[in-house]
Amino acid sequence: MSRLTNTIRNAAVGFGAQLIIILLNFINRTFFIQFLGAEYLGLSGLFSNILSMLSLAELGIGVAISFSLYKPLQEQNIRKTKALMSFYRLAYNVIGILILGLGLCLIPFLDLLIKDRPDIPHFTLIYLLFLFNSVVSYFFTYKRSLLLADQKEYLNTINRTLFSIIQCAGQFIILFFTRNYLLYLLVVIACTIGSNIRISHQCDNLYPYLKGNSERLTKEETKTLMKYVGAQLSHKVGGIVVNGTDNVLTTALVNGGLVIVGLYSNYLLLINTVKSIITMFFTSVTASVGNLNAENNADKSKEVFDKMFFLNMCFYGISTCCIYNLANDFIRLWIGEGYLLSTGAITVIVINYYISGMRQTCQTYNTTLGLFWNDRFKPWIEALINLVSSIALARYYGFMGILLGTLISTVTTSFWVEPYILYKHGFNMRLGDYFIRYAQYTAAILFATGSAFFLTDFIRVTSFVLWVVKALMIGIISVCVIILCFCRKAEFIGLKLIVSNQLIKMRRK
Repeated sequence: MSRLTNTIRNAAVGFGAQLIIILLNFINRTFFIQFLGAEYLGLSGLFSNILSMLSLAELGIGVAISFSLYKPLQEQNIRKTKALMSFYRLAYNVIGILILGLGLCLIPFLDLLIKDRPDIPHFTLIYLLFLFNSVVSYFFTYKRSLLLADQKEYLNTINRTLFSIIQCAGQFIILFFTRNYLLYLLVVIACTIGSNIRISHQCDNLYPYLKGNSERLTKEETKTLMKYVGAQLSHKVGGIVVNGTDNVLTTALVNGGLVIVGLYSNYLLLINTVKSIITMFFTSVTASVGNLNAENNADKSKEVFDKMFFLNMCFYGISTCCIYNLANDFIRLWIGEGYLLSTGAITVIVINYYISGMRQTCQTYNTTLGLFWNDRFKPWIEALINLVSSIALARYYGFMGILLGTLISTVTTSFWVEPYILYKHGFNMRLGDYFIRYAQYTAAILFATGSAFFLTDFIRVTSFVLWVVKALMIGIISVCVIILCFCRKAEFIGLKLIVSNQLIKMRRK
């Protein structure tokens, strides 16, 4: 089966599944707020951030293994595939135990992370349930990477969707009849275990050789793998500090921080919902890009990169325009005026979203080319800048300062280092081409966002029908701006040709 066919299949299944998960998430969140309130939302966000930091123990093994699997799968090298999976299984079992130990050691210090601790019963037990769910997620889950590397991500997607439906139904029943947060969390744990066991059985059926005698990596293979693991550890540190500490710093440094985290989590749900749809596309193409890059054809890789980067801009540009102009209206209609953040905070959140999103194509290529070793020091610098700037700015600007700290750290590091590494070591080209494209794309999106704001400002959104009308107008405006600006560009024409060819093939069938 061709790379394009695999990509389309993974993307189609992923898109359909994501729509279901989006609906479930918003239903779940609505009832959660109604029955438990903002403080429990904030607590969930805080504990999730804490455990994301503990996931440093994963050491980046997952990404390193996925990268290492592309070539043996392409060459049908069963020995090396078995050896990599055996190493992966052992590593993740050890990691699960390590995270459990680290998580238990944090219990005496939990009070230090909340400036104004609310009167929530079973505080420590709630944390332990979050911890247990994180720990069990490491068992059996290692086999998911094999499906991703083998361009079968759609199987992971179907499995995740099935258990999301089960989890949402179970949580609704618990909230409606008991309003018991502990039982709510037990449903999450049960579904995590069930999902992992099911995907493990699927992999055993698809790859029966995994059940055979374990193979071992050679010393040279182990050395190479650990090199990639070391590089990924650096990236994991940077990612967690930049993206996973905002809630922790807010609860620790800002008055009423737990409630603010609860409000912020609603915007994050909206933003992450949009982001998950877009990320689904990049996840769908990752294995195909890895397969392409394994052929060592730099010119072909660059051609595909240009098309992907343009799509990257379309996805994140249009969604940035929509989120900025529609987020507050949606929150107001959904859960009420009291759950709104300031316009300034939303502006910084959206800028962070756009800049982070525009990195997706570079990150996909750097990962599949194994270039994460070349910028292994960047995440440490990024993490340091983020912590220093966030803490310093929080003293004067509160929650807004913490968001600005995240923006500063990204712009001064990842924004330019990631494309620099790709162009230098992946394409052997100068970086100017990338930033010229980036500037053109950003200018178009700024114009689209401003135009949409002024052209739809007359609409007073008092119902979801009017919100949909406004959303459609904003979407049409942003799409028209992109078409007018880039219709003569090679990447636009190339993508149009691909779509046309696929439609012709579908009609013939």
